[in-house]
Amino acid sequence: MLTPERQRLILELVKEKTVVKIQELVDLTGASESTIRRDLTQLEEEKYLKRVHGGASRLQGKLKELSMTEKSSKNLQEKKLIAQYAAGLVEEGDSIYLDAGSTAFEMIQYLPTADIAVVTNGLMHIQPLLERGIKTYLIGGLAKQKTNAIIGRGALDSLERYRFDKCFMGVNGLHPEFGYTTPDQEEAMIKYKAITLSREAYVLCDESKFSEIAFAKIAELNEASIITNNLDEETAAQYMSKTKIKVVKA
Repeated sequence: MLTPERQRLILELVKEKTVVKIQELVDLTGASESTIRRDLTQLEEEKYLKRVHGGASRLQGKLKELSMTEKSSKNLQEKKLIAQYAAGLVEEGDSIYLDAGSTAFEMIQYLPTADIAVVTNGLMHIQPLLERGIKTYLIGGLAKQKTNAIIGRGALDSLERYRFDKCFMGVNGLHPEFGYTTPDQEEAMIKYKAITLSREAYVLCDESKFSEIAFAKIAELNEASIITNNLDEETAAQYMSKTKIKVVKA
């Protein structure tokens, strides 16, 4: 079977199943495992799919955006693991920015309560922060229904008033060439502004976000450190030369 025909079959199966194993592709095409791996590498470089452990998966649409409720229930245990580690980085006397993302939301239960201040654009974050007695500031602006995030010019102006020791961000995708991305350009602007106002910036993302590319760029990889739950050696090598990565394991 010629390479174009084999790669066409690979892409058709990925589109049909979302995630496929290398052995499935070997059985489908009759090619060797090493040939399939080369095909997957080439197709990932051409941005048709992304490799995952033991196979490949379909890329999400660049404008696809889950609601906060949908995000909150997806990969929950991985998010809690990342969130607990991230919260451990917060020290007494810190002023921090918590992005409206679902993993940042999971941080709240683990944050120290003594002498810290939290600024956020996440509407869902307010109640649990107040319940824990944490000094909390909500930036002003437009309330976005789907993600419960405050965005817009008012949010940018409001954010300018603060300076942070640390900020913690969610992203929809991160890529070694295209950096951190999210579907909404207004949310991207808020995230980037918070990064520039922080002494230390952290992106919280589970393994599903790697090699994804969403519509709006937030920042280059080297502008924030990454905290994740799982990363194979091949993927890690693509990112570790560009930024710091902490892989948190259970």
